[in-house]
Amino acid sequence: MRLADSLQILCVASVAIVIAIFLADGGAARFGTPADAFTSLGIVAGLVGTDLLLVMLVLAARLPPIDHAFGHDQAMAVHQSLGKPALYLILGHAVLLITGYALAENVNVFVEVWNMFTSLPDLPLAFLGLALMIGVVVTSLVVVRRKFRYEAWHAVHLLAYLSVLVAIPHQLSVGGLLSEGAIARYYWLGLYAAVAAAIIVFRFVLPVVRSLRHQLRVDSIEQVAPGVVSISLVGRRLDLLGATSGQFFIWRFWSAGLWWQAHPFSLSAAPNGRSLRITVRGLGDASAELPRVPRGTRVSFEGPYGLFTESARTAPRVVLIAAGIGVAPIRSLLETVSFAPGNATVLLRSHSLGDTYLVDELTDLCRVRGAELRIIAGQRPTGVSTWLPADAARAGITLRTIVPELDQSDIYICGPRPWTDAVVRDARAGGVPKKQIHYERFDW
Repeated sequence: MRLADSLQILCVASVAIVIAIFLADGGAARFGTPADAFTSLGIVAGLVGTDLLLVMLVLAARLPPIDHAFGHDQAMAVHQSLGKPALYLILGHAVLLITGYALAENVNVFVEVWNMFTSLPDLPLAFLGLALMIGVVVTSLVVVRRKFRYEAWHAVHLLAYLSVLVAIPHQLSVGGLLSEGAIARYYWLGLYAAVAAAIIVFRFVLPVVRSLRHQLRVDSIEQVAPGVVSISLVGRRLDLLGATSGQFFIWRFWSAGLWWQAHPFSLSAAPNGRSLRITVRGLGDASAELPRVPRGTRVSFEGPYGLFTESARTAPRVVLIAAGIGVAPIRSLLETVSFAPGNATVLLRSHSLGDTYLVDELTDLCRVRGAELRIIAGQRPTGVSTWLPADAARAGITLRTIVPELDQSDIYICGPRPWTDAVVRDARAGGVPKKQIHYERFDW
């Protein structure tokens, strides 16, 4: 909790610092005329918007302190929530500055834009960065994202790095706030350097080093259901990874057509120091090709990530709820999570009985460990936000109806985003404190 609080304070402090930089440069006195007011507000919007962009990059850099404090799912939820405010601030930065300069020079905004393009050589790059940012944010909207395959969306999303890079020159060459020799300039460059170092180390260097050290390769592939396979991976000294049940990795399979893509898949069996196992459903171009990966294929990885683990436990009972391929981390948790016989319930949600995966393994584990297994099958009703089948929703059944001891339980939920959100709402309506609800959403 202290770590989470400290990181939140740092985030707020970073915004406060950039505003203080503006004020320390005499910004408070630059509101005397409409032109100065527009220009000053544009500068503040640009500073705060860029700072939020850097915060977003840090949240996506998979830094261990952030993962340990919030978990990857919550960190990325905050990352996504900052996208629109950052874009609006950067757009406001451009509009306000153009308006302010136009008022100061007594010309219309179209003439001012032309003057800026012809007299300030770094401005075209800044506008390119803005256009790239708009593309990234628009493709991140749920209604748009659903039209993309993961591979295409991920490629577009990488443009966020380029949008930040191409905007740097104009920040240093236009205006006097970050002029040569100013303390603010060194702070700003230091901020960029720190973010770049975090991304390079934790997104690239560390994964390469760990992948070379552990030498993971495909050992076997077993078909679980049509389009669903379990892939076993073996390597060297896997106990040193520190992976636990419920966590996930970002995997890259070095075979033809797959080597350039990396995908997140959760462990579907408890790591034992000798092997790792994932269970994958063919939903995209890459995952559909995985059943044909040759035995012995090298695999590189990032991770492990996530707080969807035993360490999050706060209550004596446990309820594990999964939909679709969300059963993978639930199955691995069931193998190792601590509970007394009779104090665990496993709920599998599916459209039909044929859509349940790893059910034989779950049945055996529940029998051995003394957990109750329930399969809830059926189509959800249209126009109603519920995680249950239509007949159950009409009957007024809730999560508390199914598990009366809900408030004495830690609840682990994994499945698609809308479905998971519906389960969380049901649990909260049933009086379960937020600290007892843990979830991973299969989304991107």
